[in-house]
Amino acid sequence: MSAVVVAPEVAPDRFSSDPTGVIRWITEAYARLLLVGFALMPAGLIAYLYFLQDPALKFEHHAFHIVAIAIATLEGGFVTYVSWRCYRESGEPLLRWMTLGFLGFTLIYVLHGVFTGYAHDNIWLFLLYGPVSRFAMAALLLAGLVNYHRPPDPREQRGKPGSWSKWVTLFMLVNLAVALVAGSSIAGHPAVRLSMEGGALVMSVVNVAILLARRIRSPLMVVFAMAVTMFALSSLAFLLGRPWNHMWWLAHVIFAGAFFLLSYGVVQAFHTTRSFSMIYSHEQLMVRIAEAMARTESALGDLRRTNHTLERLAATDSLTGADNRRRFTERVEIEMERVKRGGPPFSVLALDLDNFKDVNDLHGHQVGDSILKAFVQTCLNAIRPYDGVARVGGEEFMVLLPKAALDAARVIAERLRAAVESHPFQSDMQHPVAVTVSIGVSQSGLDGDTTDVILRAADRRLYDAKHQGRNRVIWAR
Repeated sequence: MSAVVVAPEVAPDRFSSDPTGVIRWITEAYARLLLVGFALMPAGLIAYLYFLQDPALKFEHHAFHIVAIAIATLEGGFVTYVSWRCYRESGEPLLRWMTLGFLGFTLIYVLHGVFTGYAHDNIWLFLLYGPVSRFAMAALLLAGLVNYHRPPDPREQRGKPGSWSKWVTLFMLVNLAVALVAGSSIAGHPAVRLSMEGGALVMSVVNVAILLARRIRSPLMVVFAMAVTMFALSSLAFLLGRPWNHMWWLAHVIFAGAFFLLSYGVVQAFHTTRSFSMIYSHEQLMVRIAEAMARTESALGDLRRTNHTLERLAATDSLTGADNRRRFTERVEIEMERVKRGGPPFSVLALDLDNFKDVNDLHGHQVGDSILKAFVQTCLNAIRPYDGVARVGGEEFMVLLPKAALDAARVIAERLRAAVESHPFQSDMQHPVAVTVSIGVSQSGLDGDTTDVILRAADRRLYDAKHQGRNRVIWAR
């Protein structure tokens, strides 16, 4: 763009007489806003999950996590090698620190996957390697940015094995220190994780601040700025999330997106000048960033759809913690197969809280929800440890009684009915609320040999109990 010298007082005339210049200025500003919006896009997803999603929803899948970490480790090793090759040729201090950042992250983060199986035995041995790896990477990237545009390192210094082996030794010592902390009494102290994840967040923010203050606008440094912004947002999501919930998984996805973006910049440097401060084609890089943005948009769309699918497939009712209809049906099918192999019969209870609409109308849905949760706990206390309770409707529930014939099921159902009738359910004013339940009982074999028939039989008897005055157990017509 050619320079135009204009006195300040006539600047408005320039825009009015040169519409092409105005459009160019607007499009440049729009392009910058697009880049900022892309870098901050994960903030919207974080806000969505924080304010609109149930933080108790979890997707705990160790095998999936191990595979994801293995892929991240392989990619980290590959990008470390590519950035090291770039550094060997250009000698840029920034690339040296970036290589160390990728290397440190990879060597520390791999243990986050290795110790996935310890998530229930020592949660800190599993968790702490993640924030420590992100802290190490953020610190080394910050050191690289501080050294941006420094003179190249001497060629004979770039490939010395000793200088690199010292850092590898340091990273191994960090791994050992994390293991010692994870086994100590301070592992669960909030300050431990906060200092690492919060430190990574602060260093990433400082990176962005330095880039803005120094007005560094080379194409690959724009990629660098977008990546460290997303690193900061991923640390924020990790601080807000809990292990295995959707915010925690989103934090992984945001960090992976930033890692991919920074890796893309390294690969671009390798394909062109092997330098992060000089790149031969701004336009080509912007085109590829636009393509990466489109792919990221598509990936975020896939993530939203996956989250919705996981919610639909969640096996438990989010309010009461009871099984949902899908899991209950699966458990009944398992019992059916056991009966077909010669096992003892099982029974099913269909339950419905009597006049529960009146409870909601009189005391409000918040009290109604509290009563539903207390009702499930009352059922669990009244049945056997291996029986199962499922919520199949608003105030409709079912209980599976494995290895229980009709006579035993009648006794359990009556015990459950009496327990509900005598339980002191409380309103919002701590006044007791009278709650009763009607129950229908059916038995496999006696009432049918398929899941649908057995469940329908229990439902019919439940409605008979309703019609006969409620607060009773019906086991036959």
